[in-house]
Amino acid sequence: VQLQASGGGLVQAGDSLRLSCAASGDTFSNYVVAWFRQAPGKGREFVAAIRFRYRYTYYGDSVKGRFTTARDNAEKSVYLQMNSLKPEDTAVYYCAASRTIIVSSYRNENGYQYWGQGTLVTVSS
Repeated sequence: VQLQASGGGLVQAGDSLRLSCAASGDTFSNYVVAWFRQAPGKGREFVAAIRFRYRYTYYGDSVKGRFTTARDNAEKSVYLQMNSLKPEDTAVYYCAASRTIIVSSYRNENGYQYWGQGTLVTVSS
């Protein structure tokens, strides 16, 4: 599967933004799809994941209650709805996917075999 992330941009603190991750070459039906982010000078941070077939979702502590990940019924896209954005949410956001990852590894970037190219989100104060 190939992943294409999109939807990033420049917003103000408190605004909302929705990112999309589109699949090509396969559908997401048998995958776990995750979002990670990387701020300048920092390592990659787990944001959210969705076990596509069952719609189970998981969130990083820093975004819980503000971000929501969801899937489409066509099994081709996953979304990250980001509300109440803060300047510390500024980062390049990546989507990633795996067919084999286990639940205990969802937050570990090394568990994902497929990655999108990243989309930049900048939140101004």
